[in-house]
Amino acid sequence: MTVKRIGNWQCLSQETRYENPWIEVSHQTVITPGGGTGIYGVVHFKNRAVGVIPIDDGGNTWLVRQTRYPLEQATWEIPEGGAPLDEDMLEAAKRELEEEVGLRASDWQELLEIHTSNSVTDEYGKVFVATNLSPGRQQLEECEDIEVYKLPLQQAIEMAMDGRITDSLSIAGLLKLAVLQQHSR
Repeated sequence: MTVKRIGNWQCLSQETRYENPWIEVSHQTVITPGGGTGIYGVVHFKNRAVGVIPIDDGGNTWLVRQTRYPLEQATWEIPEGGAPLDEDMLEAAKRELEEEVGLRASDWQELLEIHTSNSVTDEYGKVFVATNLSPGRQQLEECEDIEVYKLPLQQAIEMAMDGRITDSLSIAGLLKLAVLQQHSR
């Protein structure tokens, strides 16, 4: 038996229990850092998360209100989506901004990297800030139930602060941007 070491963890065996085009769920038998034997369920994402905070010259941004099937509710979010593993994440961000909001941008800045839920998934993401905006063509995917809202960036940050935005990628991006704006004053 080949034992895989991950820090002080040891993986004794791994079996895929479920797989679809977006995720793979594995059941792993492990020895914990404390020496106990247990199981670990891991969700492997076949895409990376990518988010965009578009900002116009007037200090406005765009959020989407999207129905999220697993949550059984609509959530406020920055424009975001999946970047296939073989796609450049900046190119994916450009695609998502146009698909969801109908905007293009000529200036892009990487804002942050994030692991969205690292206790059970390996999902990795990036958030970008997009400026120098111009109209594009919104092209929602079949599975997207989205309404687009333009609002002052400060209002979106307040929504992240007061709990109206609960999406991890959106909160992390908006709050980091708020901190960076405070430091630049």
